Amino acid sequence: MAKEPSLLLLDDLKASGALQLGTFTLASGKTSSYYVDIKKAVTRPHVLRSIADSMTAYANKVDRIAGVELGAVPIAAAVSLASDKPFLMVRKASKEHGMKHDFEGDLNRGDKVLLVEDVVTTGGTLRGAIDRLREHGAVVEDCVCVVDREEGGAILLAEIGVRLHALLRASELIKG
Repeated sequence: MAKEPSLLLLDDLKASGALQLGTFTLASGKTSSYYVDIKKAVTRPHVLRSIADSMTAYANKVDRIAGVELGAVPIAAAVSLASDKPFLMVRKASKEHGMKHDFEGDLNRGDKVLLVEDVVTTGGTLRGAIDRLREHGAVVEDCVCVVDREEGGAILLAEIGVRLHALLRASELIKG
Protein backbone atom coordinates (compact mmCIF):
# COMPACT_ATOMS: atom_id res chain seq x y z
CA MET A 1 0.00 0.00 0.00
CA ALA A 2 1.40 3.38 -1.03
CA LYS A 3 2.11 6.04 1.60
CA GLU A 4 0.12 9.25 1.47
CA PRO A 5 2.03 12.30 0.17
CA SER A 6 2.39 13.97 3.59
CA LEU A 7 4.08 10.86 5.02
CA LEU A 8 6.39 10.66 2.01
CA LEU A 9 7.27 14.33 2.52
CA LEU A 10 7.93 13.68 6.21
CA ASP A 11 10.25 10.81 5.22
CA ASP A 12 12.04 13.15 2.80
CA LEU A 13 12.47 15.83 5.48
CA LYS A 14 14.00 13.28 7.83
CA ALA A 15 16.25 11.74 5.16
CA SER A 16 17.58 15.14 4.04
CA GLY A 17 18.38 16.19 7.61
CA ALA A 18 15.86 19.04 7.39
CA LEU A 19 14.01 17.84 10.50
CA GLN A 20 16.28 18.09 13.52
CA LEU A 21 15.58 17.32 17.18
CA GLY A 22 17.18 19.19 20.07
CA THR A 23 16.81 22.66 21.58
CA PHE A 24 16.51 25.53 19.11
CA THR A 25 15.73 29.25 19.29
CA LEU A 26 13.33 30.25 16.50
CA ALA A 27 13.16 33.58 14.64
CA SER A 28 10.17 34.43 16.85
CA GLY A 29 12.43 34.11 19.91
CA LYS A 30 10.61 31.00 21.14
CA THR A 31 12.47 27.83 22.09
CA SER A 32 11.54 24.60 20.30
CA SER A 33 12.40 20.91 20.70
CA TYR A 34 12.64 20.56 16.91
CA TYR A 35 13.78 22.60 13.94
CA VAL A 36 12.72 22.35 10.33
CA ASP A 37 15.27 23.62 7.81
CA ILE A 38 13.33 23.45 4.56
CA LYS A 39 16.22 25.10 2.71
CA LYS A 40 18.21 21.92 3.35
CA ALA A 41 15.38 19.82 1.87
CA VAL A 42 14.64 21.93 -1.21
CA THR A 43 18.22 21.63 -2.44
CA ARG A 44 17.29 18.05 -3.31
CA PRO A 45 15.41 18.05 -6.65
CA HIS A 46 13.03 15.19 -5.81
CA VAL A 47 11.98 16.87 -2.54
CA LEU A 48 11.48 20.26 -4.20
CA ARG A 49 9.48 18.60 -6.98
CA SER A 50 7.32 16.78 -4.43
CA ILE A 51 6.62 20.02 -2.56
CA ALA A 52 5.82 21.87 -5.79
CA ASP A 53 3.51 19.12 -7.04
CA SER A 54 1.62 19.13 -3.72
CA MET A 55 1.29 22.94 -3.69
CA THR A 56 0.20 23.19 -7.33
CA ALA A 57 -3.29 22.02 -6.36
CA TYR A 58 -3.73 25.41 -4.63
CA ALA A 59 -2.61 27.37 -7.71
CA ASN A 60 -5.58 26.63 -9.98
CA LYS A 61 -7.49 29.85 -9.36
CA VAL A 62 -4.64 32.34 -9.05
CA ASP A 63 -2.72 34.50 -11.49
CA ARG A 64 0.63 34.44 -9.71
CA ILE A 65 2.66 32.58 -7.12
CA ALA A 66 4.68 34.52 -4.52
CA GLY A 67 7.38 33.54 -2.05
CA VAL A 68 9.16 35.58 0.61
CA GLU A 69 12.95 35.65 0.44
CA LEU A 70 14.96 33.47 1.09
CA GLY A 71 13.38 30.16 2.01
CA ALA A 72 10.22 30.39 -0.08
CA VAL A 73 11.82 31.62 -3.33
CA PRO A 74 12.91 28.19 -4.62
CA ILE A 75 9.50 26.83 -3.64
CA ALA A 76 7.74 29.66 -5.51
CA ALA A 77 9.92 29.04 -8.58
CA ALA A 78 9.16 25.31 -8.50
CA VAL A 79 5.40 25.87 -8.08
CA SER A 80 5.58 28.41 -10.91
CA LEU A 81 7.15 25.81 -13.18
CA ALA A 82 4.70 23.08 -12.12
CA SER A 83 1.62 25.31 -12.52
CA ASP A 84 2.86 27.44 -15.45
CA LYS A 85 2.03 30.60 -13.46
CA PRO A 86 4.47 33.52 -13.10
CA PHE A 87 5.96 34.16 -9.68
CA LEU A 88 7.04 37.01 -7.46
CA MET A 89 10.00 37.16 -5.09
CA VAL A 90 8.80 39.18 -2.10
CA ARG A 91 11.34 41.03 0.00
CA LYS A 92 11.11 40.87 3.79
CA ALA A 93 11.51 44.65 3.71
CA SER A 94 11.52 47.21 0.90
CA LYS A 95 14.86 47.93 -0.70
CA GLU A 96 16.36 51.18 0.56
CA HIS A 97 18.19 51.86 -2.70
CA GLY A 98 17.58 51.74 -6.43
CA MET A 99 13.90 51.32 -7.28
CA LYS A 100 13.03 50.46 -3.65
CA HIS A 101 10.88 47.51 -4.74
CA ASP A 102 8.84 45.41 -2.32
CA PHE A 103 9.09 42.45 -4.70
CA GLU A 104 10.60 41.30 -7.98
CA GLY A 105 8.35 40.21 -10.83
CA ASP A 106 5.26 41.61 -12.51
CA LEU A 107 2.04 42.26 -10.61
CA ASN A 108 -1.12 43.78 -12.02
CA ARG A 109 -3.75 45.40 -9.83
CA GLY A 110 -6.40 42.75 -9.10
CA ASP A 111 -4.12 39.74 -9.69
CA LYS A 112 -4.93 36.81 -7.41
CA VAL A 113 -1.74 35.67 -5.71
CA LEU A 114 -1.00 32.42 -3.89
CA LEU A 115 1.68 32.92 -1.27
CA VAL A 116 3.91 29.90 -0.64
CA GLU A 117 6.10 29.54 2.43
CA ASP A 118 8.51 27.04 3.91
CA VAL A 119 7.67 27.10 7.64
CA VAL A 120 4.98 29.17 9.38
CA THR A 121 5.24 29.84 13.11
CA THR A 122 3.50 33.06 14.16
CA GLY A 123 2.72 34.27 10.63
CA GLY A 124 4.28 37.70 11.18
CA THR A 125 6.59 37.58 8.15
CA LEU A 126 3.75 36.41 5.92
CA ARG A 127 1.39 39.07 7.21
CA GLY A 128 3.92 41.78 6.37
CA ALA A 129 4.42 40.37 2.88
CA ILE A 130 0.66 40.10 2.30
CA ASP A 131 0.11 43.69 3.47
CA ARG A 132 2.78 44.96 1.05
CA LEU A 133 1.42 42.91 -1.87
CA ARG A 134 -2.09 44.17 -1.17
CA GLU A 135 -0.80 47.76 -1.19
CA HIS A 136 0.21 47.06 -4.81
CA GLY A 137 -3.28 45.75 -5.67
CA ALA A 138 -2.80 42.01 -5.17
CA VAL A 139 -5.68 39.84 -4.01
CA VAL A 140 -4.28 37.35 -1.49
CA GLU A 141 -6.73 34.86 0.00
CA ASP A 142 -4.63 31.71 0.42
CA CYS A 143 -1.18 30.72 1.59
CA VAL A 144 0.27 27.22 1.49
CA CYS A 145 3.29 26.20 3.53
CA VAL A 146 5.39 23.09 3.81
CA VAL A 147 5.12 23.05 7.63
CA ASP A 148 2.69 24.84 9.95
CA ARG A 149 4.25 24.84 13.42
CA GLU A 150 0.71 25.42 14.77
CA GLU A 151 1.83 28.37 16.89
CA GLY A 152 -0.70 31.00 15.83
CA GLY A 153 0.15 31.61 12.18
CA ALA A 154 -3.17 30.34 10.86
CA ILE A 155 -5.08 32.54 13.32
CA LEU A 156 -3.05 35.67 12.48
CA LEU A 157 -3.61 35.14 8.76
CA ALA A 158 -7.32 34.44 9.26
CA GLU A 159 -7.59 37.86 10.91
CA ILE A 160 -6.67 39.44 7.56
CA GLY A 161 -8.82 37.09 5.48
CA VAL A 162 -6.15 34.60 4.41
CA ARG A 163 -6.51 30.81 4.71
CA LEU A 164 -3.37 28.87 5.65
CA HIS A 165 -3.00 25.43 4.09
CA ALA A 166 -0.16 23.14 5.20
CA LEU A 167 1.42 20.09 3.62
CA LEU A 168 2.50 19.04 7.13
CA ARG A 169 1.62 20.23 10.63
CA ALA A 170 3.83 20.23 13.73
CA SER A 171 1.65 17.57 15.32
CA GLU A 172 2.48 15.25 12.39
CA LEU A 173 6.21 15.95 12.72
CA ILE A 174 6.23 15.18 16.43
CA LYS A 175 4.28 11.93 16.16
CA GLY A 176 5.94 10.87 12.88
